[in-house]
Amino acid sequence: MSDTPYIFDVTSADFDQLVIQNSFHKPVLVDFWADWCAPCKALMPMLAQVTESYQGELLLAKVNCDVEQDIVMRFGIRSLPTVVLFRDGQPVDGFAGAQPESAVRQMLEQHVQPPAAPAGNPLDAAEAAFAEGRFAEAESQLKALLGEDNSNAAALILYARCLAERGELGEAETVLDAVKSDEHKAALAAARAQLTFLRQAADLPDAATLKSRLAADAGDDEAAYQLAVQQLARQQYEAAMDGLLRLFQRNRGYGEDLPRKTLVQVFDLLGNEHPLVIAYRRKLANLLY
Repeated sequence: MSDTPYIFDVTSADFDQLVIQNSFHKPVLVDFWADWCAPCKALMPMLAQVTESYQGELLLAKVNCDVEQDIVMRFGIRSLPTVVLFRDGQPVDGFAGAQPESAVRQMLEQHVQPPAAPAGNPLDAAEAAFAEGRFAEAESQLKALLGEDNSNAAALILYARCLAERGELGEAETVLDAVKSDEHKAALAAARAQLTFLRQAADLPDAATLKSRLAADAGDDEAAYQLAVQQLARQQYEAAMDGLLRLFQRNRGYGEDLPRKTLVQVFDLLGNEHPLVIAYRRKLANLLY
């Protein structure tokens, strides 16, 4: 059981009270998980963090699917993790599989009023906007911030990522080159990884062509790698990481260890606490050792 009243376990006996009835007052996010499901365990801390950030305007209910089979059957849960959002007594949104925090927040934005950004902290507001995919809004906020202090390393890095999202790759790299602080090495590495994937994708066949090649020849390693790069450029991280891992398993020597090296770049891009990074770092370690 969580220490916060906004996060709790539910059973068949109290599901209607804690989820259905509560959802008439506040949205309730239901996390269907199981002890054997590694992505579930990776996703859970992020969902808790997101829930707590709403300061009571969102509730998180956790269903152990190994125990609560009646609830699983009631809602037709077929894969784990599955997350469902309830409002006014009904499921209104959700997703299956591990998702990045930005995708979860983007879904919630349609149903839950986001907490106000701390007064006088425009960088926090810009970071929240970027995480939710509101890149133009984030860029506008960062321009104002950098107009007052153009040496703010965190703001410069995030501004470069906004530029990259709208295709200004050269300008984004110039901004990153201006970052002199050593305090933001992880964020800087993530931004440079993003630029790398976007540049590589621009010179490759489109995703549809690559998928056709793989349909004709599942062993086409070049098409498999290039498709993963295209997916990374479009932030389809789970599909890309899965493809890179399968390519590494099939042909470790491809491109002088390119699948593994690219996975490491993705880990840098998403950060060590991201649920996909936790899950795929473990999978990669199992193949290596």
